[in-house]
Amino acid sequence: MKWNGWGYSDSRFLFNKKGQAEFTGKRYRLSGLILPSLKDWFEGTFGANLQHKSPATPTVNLSAVAPPNLNEPFIEDLKAAGVAASHDPEDRVFRAHGHCLHEIFALREGRIGRVPDMVVWPSCHSDVEKIVELACKHNVCLIPYGGGTSVSSALECPHEETRSIVSLDTSQMNRILWIDEKNLTAHVEAGIIGQDLERQLNEHGYCTGHEPDSMEFSSLGGWVATRASGMKKNIYGNIEDLVVHIKMVTPRGVIEKSCLGPRMSTGPDIHHFILGSEGTLGVVTEVTMKIRPIPEYQKYGSVVFPNFQQGVACLREVARQRCAPASIRLMDNEQFQFGHALKPQVSSIFTSFLDGLKKFYITKFKGFDPHHLCVATLLFEGDRGKVLQHEKQVYDIAAKFGGLAAGEDNGQRGYMLTFVIAYLRDLGMDYYVIGESFETSVPWDRVLDLCRNVKERIVRECKERGVQFPPLSTRRCTDTHTHTHTHTHTRSQRLAQERKHVNVPLFLFVSFCGHKRSRRSHKFDLAGRPFR
Repeated sequence: MKWNGWGYSDSRFLFNKKGQAEFTGKRYRLSGLILPSLKDWFEGTFGANLQHKSPATPTVNLSAVAPPNLNEPFIEDLKAAGVAASHDPEDRVFRAHGHCLHEIFALREGRIGRVPDMVVWPSCHSDVEKIVELACKHNVCLIPYGGGTSVSSALECPHEETRSIVSLDTSQMNRILWIDEKNLTAHVEAGIIGQDLERQLNEHGYCTGHEPDSMEFSSLGGWVATRASGMKKNIYGNIEDLVVHIKMVTPRGVIEKSCLGPRMSTGPDIHHFILGSEGTLGVVTEVTMKIRPIPEYQKYGSVVFPNFQQGVACLREVARQRCAPASIRLMDNEQFQFGHALKPQVSSIFTSFLDGLKKFYITKFKGFDPHHLCVATLLFEGDRGKVLQHEKQVYDIAAKFGGLAAGEDNGQRGYMLTFVIAYLRDLGMDYYVIGESFETSVPWDRVLDLCRNVKERIVRECKERGVQFPPLSTRRCTDTHTHTHTHTHTRSQRLAQERKHVNVPLFLFVSFCGHKRSRRSHKFDLAGRPFR
């Protein structure tokens, strides 16, 4: 794992010695492939110059890490309790940040602020009870740490804090404790990483179906703490729909329901206090969640629309008829162009010919303007017969709004790009281009207004704050959320701080419009606000 960037150390976008863009490693569909269009798109869209590079600091500058403020009585009691701990500088720095842009930018420049004074690794629920009890006894601060993908600044340590700060790393609590095949539930320790949870369940023939964008690195406890949503929520639900039981350790003791029934008629529901609490109330240690048999059949798809407005209208009709597939995501033209730039080099002349033929058919024969068309990616899951019937229904609706089927391969490629898109942020920062994304949920009648107004506000804020090049803002819409991705090019050393300032008025703007902010995994930064 990278200490100052996203994802695996062997996986990254780069421009090779020939000036070609490629994605390294062997873990993803794009790995090892040349991306012939990315360089021209990158330079043309942002005005970036590949000769002007801003490389990241390669290793942790240990001399920049302040000595730990250790609470010796706490350490002695912790040793007696048999809990693993460390105050090694690299361990502390790695757990001192999430993935807000300003956090990663500071690390790339070698600027290290306040970091935890110590890291502890509980191995089970009872270890967490001991740690919390000792922290209360010795007046020590605890920050729960799962996969480190937080974008709410919750892992940052306040500079003014005089007490010892301890990072409670749940990574050793990574087991499925039991599977109930009769009731289709699984009881799991909260430190397990999403992809490990799915892999272990798959071995027994089951899945959760919960796939947040960060599932490779985020933890089950983090999903609960951030009230996470997944790409296949239309079938499987969000995390609050999957959770049956939560066990959480607080300074006042363990909180959990005394009943494992599927529903209770009394209230309030204690789970509603825990979900989305961001580690402020306690440490989630174990979760019982719903599971399902692995779907029999899976099929990808995609639809091209003449413009974003018709695409949104189609999604609205799909939602109205309650026939949304497992995943449906509409990208605007700017995001479509962005995705097209990530298309790998074709392997044969025949494939290239077919791609050209499809483009000719859509733009010349059907009359779609390449500067306005947009694309929706689809994923269907379930029983084969029902999937095929469901697929026909969705495509029939799309046709009513001018949509054309664009093929299974485009849908699969668009879906899989989700897992590599975060690596592009690090490539951008290598060349003074910063990128950030945020999302909100909004009533259907305000979707287009919100998308237009936020885009205009981003442009105005960047201009007023002296950002040197026009920003690129793209939009993506699902049946419950709208996402805005913003990228801009600047050589200012105040780049990350300016981004925090721009994000605050955007957050207020969306809130004043009466919309609900949504925080999905690593997607939304709470305006860069410091941990409290």
